[in-house]
Amino acid sequence: MKLICSNRNRICTLRPASQSAGTRPLVLAAVSFALGVAITGAWFIRQNIARHSAGLSAQTQSALAHLPAPVKIRFYSMLPTGCADNDLTNFTARVDQLLTDVQQAGQGKIQVDTVQSVTETNETEADNQGIQRFNLVKDDACYLGLVISSGASKQILPRLQPEWEAALPYDLARAVLAVADASVPPVPPSVAKPAAEITATIARLIPDVKTVTPEQADQILHAEYLKQCEKLSAEAQAQIQAAQQQVAQAQTGGSATELEAAQKNLSQVQLAQAEKLKQLAAQLDIQLAVFKRMKTESDQNPK
Repeated sequence: MKLICSNRNRICTLRPASQSAGTRPLVLAAVSFALGVAITGAWFIRQNIARHSAGLSAQTQSALAHLPAPVKIRFYSMLPTGCADNDLTNFTARVDQLLTDVQQAGQGKIQVDTVQSVTETNETEADNQGIQRFNLVKDDACYLGLVISSGASKQILPRLQPEWEAALPYDLARAVLAVADASVPPVPPSVAKPAAEITATIARLIPDVKTVTPEQADQILHAEYLKQCEKLSAEAQAQIQAAQQQVAQAQTGGSATELEAAQKNLSQVQLAQAEKLKQLAAQLDIQLAVFKRMKTESDQNPK
């Protein structure tokens, strides 16, 4: 099972081989059945997590539906034969679906172009755009990244990775909103006062608002966001491992009801982690908006 910001963990429990020869076929059948249930349950959980983690929230859909300017998204999905395993192939398909959802949410203001053909021209273009190559030990380089642009404004997601899939919808939406808002006047000072926690975080990370540009603030706040994501994943790992252990125990010695409950609990723990990642991403958007307002106020009221 794929975990966000973590490696795969698989827990297996084997019973001592103390049964007689006459009961071994029954034991093997029971073990085979338990493994089948585990694999099937894991598949359903993975699909459930993928659907929840890759979706667009109602708030994000609303923001994309009111873009102040058209946006172009260029998806470099250049994966030569042998470059991608099943996980990466499935992840790429989900990115395709996410881009379709984003395009639909934009209500005609978002254009998505996909580059799949592996040619020298496309590779040169991807390199020039800042898309990161990977699998360089292969004969052909692989590319999986996004360029989001509106007018002269451009942002790049140089390499998409399954490990950060839960945060991708928000990183993508944030980039779309950022390039679309680039030519829009700053938020006026009359905007409602933000929560003290938001301003305190900005003051801690950016003590002198006057000397930091919005682009630099974006980098600083995004770095803190990634740090918080890693911290959240580390904290959730213990809960996930405990839930996996419950599933393993139910598979080997529990009832069908206990197994179902354990699998449901594991799914809930995973989804809760994805939801917290979404909340962190939403908080990042607020921090960036508040910084822009603080920057405007500082520029208008120099001391």
